[in-house]
Amino acid sequence: MATAPRRPLHKLGSTSLLLAASPALAHTDHAATGLVAGLLHPVTGWDHLLAMFAVGLWAAQPHQRSGAIWWLPASFMLALLAGAAWGWNGVTLPWGAAWVEPGIAASVLALGLLIALARCLPLTANLLLTAAFGAVHGYAHGLEWPQATSPAHYAMGFLLATAGLHVSGVALGYATRRHAWASRLTGGLIAASGVGLISPL
Repeated sequence: MATAPRRPLHKLGSTSLLLAASPALAHTDHAATGLVAGLLHPVTGWDHLLAMFAVGLWAAQPHQRSGAIWWLPASFMLALLAGAAWGWNGVTLPWGAAWVEPGIAASVLALGLLIALARCLPLTANLLLTAAFGAVHGYAHGLEWPQATSPAHYAMGFLLATAGLHVSGVALGYATRRHAWASRLTGGLIAASGVGLISPL
């Protein structure tokens, strides 16, 4: 895999639903730095926010395999961190950086459809799919990593924000277990948002 000029690795030591949203909103520059910048990044862009919320909601669906409620968010967050490291280090993706935004939009659409249609996939397939989505979102985080921030603090911030969004999705999943239509409706709204995100691309 080809790589762009790498930044020093030591810097890595120390990341109501809307029917249509613009991807441009997701990746704004934040005046804050470090932990606060990391916390803000996932929640100030609808594409990141919806996908991370959807992972929690999907993991909490009653038809999911045992352990999915823990493993799916964990696989997303681990892949998110790995993807962020790739972006930060300037690793060039085989399919090119131009596919990052469409990939993020597609993750919102796919997760919404899985929830809306109550699709039951094998746990391994769930994990791989969720990890792939996490890696794409993480790569976008890494590319936009503010240069003035502490990488460790920024990563801690976006991981905490992501975990919070996962927990919110799980909470809604549990709250709607006796009202499957509400969960499926939410999934439909997320999927519609994914269509709105893809349309301008």
